[in-house]
Amino acid sequence: MLHIPFHISAQTGLEDQYIHELLHTQVEKPFSERCTDLLNDITGSKQIHLTPSCTAALEMAALLCEIKPGDEVIMPSFTFVSSANPFVLRGATIVFVDIDPNTMNANPYYIELAITPQTKAIVVMHYGGFACDMDEIMQIAYDFNLWVIEDAAHCIGASYKNRHLGAIGHLGTLSFHNSKNIHCMEGGALLINDERLRERAHLIYEKGTNRRTFLEGRTDKYTWVDIGSSFAISELSAAYLYAQLLGYQNINKKRAHLWQQYALGLESLQNQGHIALPPLDSKEHNAHIFYIKCEDTTVRKNLMAHLRSQGIQAYFHYVPLHDAPAGLKYGRLLGSDTYTTLESGKLLRLPLYDRLTEAQVAIVIHSVLGFYKSHIKSIIA
Repeated sequence: MLHIPFHISAQTGLEDQYIHELLHTQVEKPFSERCTDLLNDITGSKQIHLTPSCTAALEMAALLCEIKPGDEVIMPSFTFVSSANPFVLRGATIVFVDIDPNTMNANPYYIELAITPQTKAIVVMHYGGFACDMDEIMQIAYDFNLWVIEDAAHCIGASYKNRHLGAIGHLGTLSFHNSKNIHCMEGGALLINDERLRERAHLIYEKGTNRRTFLEGRTDKYTWVDIGSSFAISELSAAYLYAQLLGYQNINKKRAHLWQQYALGLESLQNQGHIALPPLDSKEHNAHIFYIKCEDTTVRKNLMAHLRSQGIQAYFHYVPLHDAPAGLKYGRLLGSDTYTTLESGKLLRLPLYDRLTEAQVAIVIHSVLGFYKSHIKSIIA
């Protein structure tokens, strides 16, 4: 039977070359430095720390923001658990807010309503590489003296008003998990965008030591001066990531072409009111996800089964955190859940990766159209 996987991780063809080079070099951290330089150029962020995962980058962010018991951190309920865990580990209460159904991102109106005297930070997640309203969110943060952390796990190559996502808030994080546009199996990065945090970020990254200033000759003692942990990426992962970063524009370009093919092929269903598509007018996303939103969860379940019967993998995404067991224990929802559960229950992600072919996308489109043709007939009957 025809089989179209949901995802195949990208490869540029250079990975073996750089891993081989690493195995035969005497230089300390050659690829971490190269990756960092490339990411500086790509994102515009002046200080970047490569980490073993995006989760680790968020844990560094929680330390830098000095999150402590009694603090509150605002974030959308429609996100991955890694957005919340680092702040819960520091003792904070998570305050979940509802989303904008058009973008699946946190609604700035509810972010502002959620602020209390205990609020310390706002975590925003740019779903699928589509940006939150960062102008409004940064203004809210300025007005209330709050930190903004961008969970830009989906966002390599995505921007907001020509600024790379993750480089706008005080801190930003990227993911290089193998489910992302580019990857090193598992990896991440922390972007330090606020001058006030830069020196301490080096200390935390170096396990709480002043190793960096010692090596630079700015202090005569190498010692423990702050809290920290082992946040550095492995050099093997960095070698793999370097090959991916060199090819990220080509990878994103291929994905964008296929994303547009999906949009054109399925737009008629949206015009007829049967599905909703991601924002079609956005020019700054990175084609990380192509999703459709069905009428309800039942239709989504039936469409998934239909696609599976034709050898096509498609998946839903996050289950809202606010009513998960840990979400109930460590957080609370501000106000009513108008859109988060409703819209997440409709969302279905279609296969999208750089090695997917136009012919395969056409097959997926044909299958979705075929399902709705039968579905519409059954409703009329």
